[in-house]
Amino acid sequence: MVDKGPVPLPPLDGNYTPDKVGPLRTDLKPLEIVQPEGPSFTINGHEINWQKWKIRFGFTSREGLVLHTVSYLDKDELRPILYRASLSEMVVPYGDPTAPVNRNNAFDAGEYGIGALANALELGCDCLGEIKYFSANLVDGEGNAIVIKNAVCLHEEDFGILWKHTDWRTGQVEVRRSRRLVLSSISTVGNYEYGFFWYFYQDGTIQFEVKLTGILHTQALEPGERVPYGNLIAPQLVAAHHQHFFNVRMDMMIDGVGNSIYEVNTSSMPPGPDNPYENGFIPVSTQLTTETEAVRDMDIRSSRYWKIVNPGKKNHVGDPVGYKLFPGENAFPFASDNSSLIKRAGFLKHHLWCTPYRAEEKYASGDYPNQHAGGAGLSSWVQLNSVTSVTHFSFGAAA
Repeated sequence: MVDKGPVPLPPLDGNYTPDKVGPLRTDLKPLEIVQPEGPSFTINGHEINWQKWKIRFGFTSREGLVLHTVSYLDKDELRPILYRASLSEMVVPYGDPTAPVNRNNAFDAGEYGIGALANALELGCDCLGEIKYFSANLVDGEGNAIVIKNAVCLHEEDFGILWKHTDWRTGQVEVRRSRRLVLSSISTVGNYEYGFFWYFYQDGTIQFEVKLTGILHTQALEPGERVPYGNLIAPQLVAAHHQHFFNVRMDMMIDGVGNSIYEVNTSSMPPGPDNPYENGFIPVSTQLTTETEAVRDMDIRSSRYWKIVNPGKKNHVGDPVGYKLFPGENAFPFASDNSSLIKRAGFLKHHLWCTPYRAEEKYASGDYPNQHAGGAGLSSWVQLNSVTSVTHFSFGAAA
């Protein structure tokens, strides 16, 4: 134990409830979301049908929401897209090098369990509109059955314009509204809340989004003291710089098994007869055939993305059918490779990892990350260097 002595309490009150800070705003007019004929989805147990989508889902103590056998009805053919997808791991590294905050590197999925910490959602604030709730049936650490009421929320929402075009010759205007299906849950891990949202769109897009909210992890300072590894948010109160990282495991099954993974980089064409005005650029696809080849990072200079295709199934123009993996906001960890964090969470070092299907390889930091010496999970699996089929994507942000 290291005791540095007492630090005086910050002088300002930190309570945030309406009875402490005053009433909430009252100048907003009501916004009603109504579906007088009910929602467009149908439900059979944990199977959802909506706008040609057929989705099965589950819920585990560790991962929270899990998607199973996601398919799309193309005319009379039910075409598989995704066998299984879930949050594989979540890590929050803090940048304060002093004790005890230096060890605040929480593995929120692997150590605490995102599903076990799920909220019981409420209509009106957590979810809005015509809602269908699902409860989660789990087992606690002592083997007792527990139920988290309304752990999962299902609803539709308008998403603006899906497509529009005005023919300037005829003046004819065509526009389509976009609607998406939302499957979500929210978990409280200590001071933070995380909202996990799977979106399904009418154009066949699947999106995963994490929303970060809650309150900051803070500590007291001496009067007049400042530190470089945090922001002063009130007199004598600092919130340490930190990052939030997530890894999603996606076992794609596009029109069946035997999928291949490609990296696509856009490059400028060299000057010459084929590019006389030097404005040409082309996408270059490279197949990632082994696990070590498929350890990759984002590159905005080449507009890099990845695609998972089924080489045995062609679309209407003769190209292999597939899905693109479009990266969004992202970051790299700032902790050293020698830190306990990176040794235990090696998956943070790269954005894309691809492995063969192995049923036991579900969690990016291994089965038991708590106090692990390091070296488990994705960073060890890829050493086998087998043919790839399962995609793992890491993403994060700094705060």
